[in-house]
This record gives sequence, structure tokens and C-alpha cells, in this order.
Amino acid sequence: MRIYKEFLFEAAHYLPSAPPGHPNSRMHGHSFRARVTIDGLPGPDTGYVFHFDELAEMMADAQDALDHRLLNEIEGLEAPTLERIAIWLWNRLQNRIPGLAQIEISRDSCREGAIYSGPAPSRLAAE
Repeated sequence: MRIYKEFLFEAAHYLPSAPPGHPNSRMHGHSFRARVTIDGLPGPDTGYVFHFDELAEMMADAQDALDHRLLNEIEGLEAPTLERIAIWLWNRLQNRIPGLAQIEISRDSCREGAIYSGPAPSRLAAE
């Protein structure tokens, strides 16, 4: 079973890789939505996979690190694409949230987003 919890954050950014004169090369802001998804089974006593209040507490400092910030100034987000924000958030939460399965970052106004399910499994050595 999968459950999820979302949080919103407002932030500014610019994309250093955008060509000069492109709107993304200039600082601008977005309303972002982060969805944190967990895999697990409902507990026999509690009936839930993870208590949503506990999950919100575990996500709170990541939300604070992103909300009303210039993302380019956050270590690891110097080029803050949706993809890199998703990976950054995964790295921030992976050791805190058991069963972390997926991070989704979206910008509702642009109707676009990125979904990250963790690093790809290592390939086995050739026979």
C-alpha cells in the first residue's frame, strides 16, 4: 500500500544553464507542491502505514529549508530544476522516513513536475 503527504512552498530561483535572455535565466518565483510517498502495510493495531502527524513532523524542516528561499542559495540546489529539487528532498528524507518510495515536485501553475523514486539499483557485475 502507498500513502502520501504533501506540503507547499513558495520559492524563487533561476536556471544558470538557461540561455541569456531566456525568462528562466532571470530570478522568478513559483508555488511548489512536494508529495512524499511511503510504501508499507497498515499496522495490525493502528490500522495505518504511518501516522500522518509524525510524517508532517519529519518533513517540517525540509519544508522550512525551501519555503520563501532563493533555491540557488541552498547547498545542492545551485541549479534548482524540478528534477534536482526532487533528488535533494529524497536525500534529505531518506534516512528519516522508513518506506520512502517516491518524491514528486510540481508547479501547479505550469502543470509540470518531476517524480523521483530513489537511485537506480546498481547493476550486477558482468558474468
